[in-house]
Amino acid sequence: MRARAISRDGLVEELAELAAGRPGWVRMAVDGAPAARPGTLADELVAPLRLRGRPVLRVSADDFLRPASLRLEHGRTDPDAFYEDWLDAKALRREVLEPLDEGGSGRVLPRLWDSRVDRAYRARYEELPPGGVLIVDGTLLLGRGLAFEVSVHVWLSAGALERGTPEDERWRLPAYERYEREARPQQEADVVVRADHPRRLAVMTRDA
Repeated sequence: MRARAISRDGLVEELAELAAGRPGWVRMAVDGAPAARPGTLADELVAPLRLRGRPVLRVSADDFLRPASLRLEHGRTDPDAFYEDWLDAKALRREVLEPLDEGGSGRVLPRLWDSRVDRAYRARYEELPPGGVLIVDGTLLLGRGLAFEVSVHVWLSAGALERGTPEDERWRLPAYERYEREARPQQEADVVVRADHPRRLAVMTRDA
């Protein structure tokens, strides 16, 4: 893959233009390990999209984790369980993505489960008007058969990922390695952003 240097502002504008150029509802994933801060990039896309006349709804996959009794069935530090069992992909599909299928209701549940206190948010459904953009941030999102019109993977090298991961979360590193190996997010994503240095970003493009 080849790297094209880009500023943070330039990246945000480029991604907003990409999403705004799609007709109808647009479901956009911003995927990356927490150290890559995909949620920050997702938040930065909201204003440019609204300036382009597109309604925006922000959702975080962290609000669609499974209850602790299921998520932590094999312990709190099992990387395979983190990879396979933490995200409630069925709920994310049912409550967030499928309502934006062609002919869908447009009614999206923005939050389902608060993992910090292990109980439901009891959030109300929100209606995303036709032409709206849904932005979902999270980790390990790609390769699950989730429907996204635009997918962005914020990639970190192994060294940068290790440096940016807090000590108490380093047990997750084998899960990120498995994700790269099995889900192949760099091939799956529409846009790959190399973010080892937050001030020196690069968009990765495949060789012809």
